[in-house]
Amino acid sequence: MAASTHTVTNQVPPLVGYDVFRADRVLGEAVERHSAPGLLDTTRAELSARGGAAGSAEVQEWGARANDHSPVLRTHDRYGNRIDEVDFHPDWHHLLGRAVSSGLTDAWGRADGHLRRAAGFLVWSQAEAGHLCPVSMTHAAVPALRADPVLAAEWEPRLTAHVYEPGLRPAAGKSGVLFGMGMTEKQGGSDVRANTTAAVPLDASGEYVLTGHKWFCSAPMSDGFLVLAQAPGGLTCFLVPRVLADGTRNVFRLQRLKDKLGNRSNASGEVEFDGTWARRAGEEGRGVRTIIGMVAATRLDCVVGSASLMRQSVAQAVHHATYRAAFGGELVDKPLMRNVLADLALESEAATTLALRLAAAYDADTEEERAFLRLAVPAAKYWVTKRAAPLAAEALECLGGNGYVEESGMPRLLRESPLNSIWEGAGNVQALDVLRALQREPAALNAFLQEVGRARGADHRLDRAIKDLLTELADLDGIEARARRLVERMALVLQGSLLVRWAPPEVADAFCASRLGGDWGAAFGTLPHTLDLASVVERARPVV
Repeated sequence: MAASTHTVTNQVPPLVGYDVFRADRVLGEAVERHSAPGLLDTTRAELSARGGAAGSAEVQEWGARANDHSPVLRTHDRYGNRIDEVDFHPDWHHLLGRAVSSGLTDAWGRADGHLRRAAGFLVWSQAEAGHLCPVSMTHAAVPALRADPVLAAEWEPRLTAHVYEPGLRPAAGKSGVLFGMGMTEKQGGSDVRANTTAAVPLDASGEYVLTGHKWFCSAPMSDGFLVLAQAPGGLTCFLVPRVLADGTRNVFRLQRLKDKLGNRSNASGEVEFDGTWARRAGEEGRGVRTIIGMVAATRLDCVVGSASLMRQSVAQAVHHATYRAAFGGELVDKPLMRNVLADLALESEAATTLALRLAAAYDADTEEERAFLRLAVPAAKYWVTKRAAPLAAEALECLGGNGYVEESGMPRLLRESPLNSIWEGAGNVQALDVLRALQREPAALNAFLQEVGRARGADHRLDRAIKDLLTELADLDGIEARARRLVERMALVLQGSLLVRWAPPEVADAFCASRLGGDWGAAFGTLPHTLDLASVVERARPVV
C-alpha cells in the first residue's frame, strides 16, 4: 500500500482542452476588423476548428514529442549507397499534415488569403513552432517562382495544395509539395552577394549544374529548394528539386544537421552541391530581386510566429496566476504580479495587432499598401521578434520554479524565442533594410507616415512620438550607427497608432504611457500604477 503523507493542493490545472482562437480576444477582434464581411463567419469557423485542435491535449503532446525526438540524418543506406535522408518522429508528420491540410501554404490565390493564413499560423504555431518552417517557405516560394511564368504554372498548384505527401518522389507525381530555401554560405552569412556556389549553364535553356554549398538549409526533406548561386551573368536564383523527373535523386549531400538551441523538431542542415541539376528562376544576375518576395513573406511569418509565441507565453502566465494562490490570495489579484502580467499582455497585443495589419495589407495589394509593407515589414520583423525572448523569460518567471521545468512547456517557448530574430536576417540586416527603403523609396515613407497619421490627435504621447520620429527622419546622414534606435521607434509608433485606433482605451493608454511616454522601467512589470491594469490582464486571460 502506498504511503500518503499529505494532500497536494494549490496546483494549477494544465492549459489544455480549449480553443486557442476563441480564447484570444485580440486575435478575434483583428480577424473581424480586417475580414471581408461575407467571409467572416467562414474564417471564424475554420480558425476555431484549428484552435480547438491546437489547444487539445493530443496535439500538445504531438508538439512535445516532436521536440523530444529530434530528426535523425541518414547519409547512407545499409548497403553504403548515398541517400541523404532525414527521419522525423511520426508526430512531426501529424503536425505538418494538419498544417498543410488546413491551408497554411495557401494564401496567394484566395480571398482574404493572407489574413486567414496569418491568423491560422498564429493559432497553430502555439501547438509547436518547428514544423511551420517548411510551411512558411512553401508559402513564400510562390512570389519568387512567379518571376518565371512557366515554373509558376508547374509548381504553384502543388505548393498551394492542401495535401501533404511526405517522401522523396518526383514532384510531378505528387498532389502537394513542400519547399525549402538555401541562401547563406559559410563565408558570407547574411552577405549573400559573397556566395561562391557556381552555376554552369547546360545546353538546354534555363538548365544549370551547381557546385558549392549552403551553410543553412532548413527542411531538407522538402521537394524543392530556391537557392542562390553565381551564374555567368551574376548572382541568380535557381530551383533545385530533390528528385529529378526520371526518379533519380538529385545531388544533394547532407553533411550534418545543426544542433540548435531550440526549434528541435525541425531539421536544419548543411548541404553540398556537386553537379546538382537546377532550373533558373528569373533572369541571370537578378537573384536577390527574384528571391526578395520569398524573403519578405518569410519575414512576415517571423513576426506572426513571434506574436504566436508571445501569446502562448502570456496565456500560460495569466492562466497560472489565475489559479495559483500565494500570500493570502490569487496571484492574479496581487498588484505587483498584475503589473507584470499587464505589461506582458500589452507587448503581446501590440505584436498580434501589428502582425494582422501587415497580413491585411498583403490582401489589399494596392500600390499604397505595397509601399507601406516595404518599411513596415522589416521594422516589425526587427522589433517584434526581439521582444519575444525577454517576454518568454518573464512569462516563465511568473510560474516560478514550475516554469523552469520541462513539463511546463515554458522552457521550449524560451528556447524558441530567439529564432525569428535571427532567421531571414538578424536585427542589423532589418535595420539596414529600413534605411535603404528610406533613402531610395520615398513612397514607402509616405505610406508609413499616412498609416501612423490616422491616429493623430487621439493621444498626446503618440502625437509627441510622431513629431520626434519626424525629426529623426529629417536627417539620414550618418544614420547607420543609430539605425536600431530609429527602427525601434518606428515600430513602437506604428504599434501605438494601431492600438489607439483599435484597442480598448485602457490598453492604448497603458501602451502610450509606457512605450511612447517614457513612464516605464527597464524590466516588465514597471507600468504606472494608476492605469487600469486589471482590465488589461483580464483581456489577456485565455477563456477555457
